[in-house]
Amino acid sequence: MLIYVDGKLLTKEEAKVSVFDHGYLYGDGIFEGIRVYEGNVFRLKEHIDRLYESAHTICLEIPMSHKEMTQTTLDTVAATNLRDAYIRLVVSRGMGDLGIDPAKCPKPTVVIIVGSIALYPEEFYETGISLVTSSIPRIPCQCLDPRVKSLNYLNNIMAKIEARRAGVPEALMLNQEGHVAECTADNIFMVKDGELKTPDLLQGALGGITRAAVLEIARDAGIPTEETVLAKHDLYTADECFLTGTAAEVMPVIDIDGRTIGNGKPGKMTNDLLDRFRELRVRDGIKVNYEAAATVER
Repeated sequence: MLIYVDGKLLTKEEAKVSVFDHGYLYGDGIFEGIRVYEGNVFRLKEHIDRLYESAHTICLEIPMSHKEMTQTTLDTVAATNLRDAYIRLVVSRGMGDLGIDPAKCPKPTVVIIVGSIALYPEEFYETGISLVTSSIPRIPCQCLDPRVKSLNYLNNIMAKIEARRAGVPEALMLNQEGHVAECTADNIFMVKDGELKTPDLLQGALGGITRAAVLEIARDAGIPTEETVLAKHDLYTADECFLTGTAAEVMPVIDIDGRTIGNGKPGKMTNDLLDRFRELRVRDGIKVNYEAAATVER
């Protein structure tokens, strides 16, 4: 495994950041999780766009241009020679002191990790998964807009702990008004009377890249879609429900808080959207040039 750290490709053992890095001390930074399918980086432009939007909102100046970040990501993938992989792109505020003042961090830290990721078991796509509603509400927009993909994930982690203690792989998170926001690492969709619905982004959801892709696929297929306000009752009484995410892709949900969704099996629209997404994921990407030498220093 080779990892990009501030201009150099290092082994897993060599790759290190300072304990004074504010990403480590305070979760002060942003990240993206990106998939590589058969040598194609899925929707890399959209991921890089979101990275820079998150950076802008938290007043973090990334020390690379959009074009440079894109090429460096592709070069790092090429250096690993992995055709199917997961990319974790992290930009932190950088090394500072023990105070929280970001002005004490003169240079952000850029890390690009390319490796494998623990994915959902394939049988989950055939049987569906169960969810529980977390007691932990999603961070409100007044505190930090959830559309910023920040390194501070403790809110989601606490909800994930509740899911694990309940014996299920994911937890539903509500906003402070009690409306459906998202899950700990995925967006959520429901189907009712042939219409596809998902919470709008002001309800506390991250603007997922897979979420956007599924909405596009559905609209292209002539499926009515709506980004709206949803409550637990809407999910409980849905015909179908599923999650979307970089790791999950399109994951069917068959039970929430002990309430069976639909007939208790992955739905027809869910399966159709999963098939269409898996066709799209290789076509809609930037091809990695594995033959060209990486431009970053080793």
